[in-house]
Amino acid sequence: MVLPLSLLRTAQNHPMLVELKNGETYNGHLVSCDSWMNIHLRDAICTSRDGDRFQKMPEVYVRGSTIKYLRIPDEVVEMVKDEVKEVRRQQKDNTRAKKNFQRGAGGNVGGPPRGGGAPRGGRGGQRGRK
Repeated sequence: MVLPLSLLRTAQNHPMLVELKNGETYNGHLVSCDSWMNIHLRDAICTSRDGDRFQKMPEVYVRGSTIKYLRIPDEVVEMVKDEVKEVRRQQKDNTRAKKNFQRGAGGNVGGPPRGGGAPRGGRGGQRGRK
């Protein structure tokens, strides 16, 4: 699973298309984004909702709540998928290393099970009662 913000962070300096809820579109290169999905584009071309007017802008800031959808190049999506696979592989390796460490010198070597093996549950015994 790929999270939208990680996809946007990876898409920095790549071209993208942003369509707004009012029908306008912006084509430009992503400069940055924040956690509210506000987007800063450079070298953007704004197309009116009718598609009959075009306006070139050196930079534009789009509020995240006005965005209908984003079109990001397939190469960026593949890059994010590869990053997710690498992170999961590293997490799996770290988990294995922890387990091996606990079994080896860092773990409970050759002793009784942790916790003393006393039964659990109940009311805690009847100490001090007659």
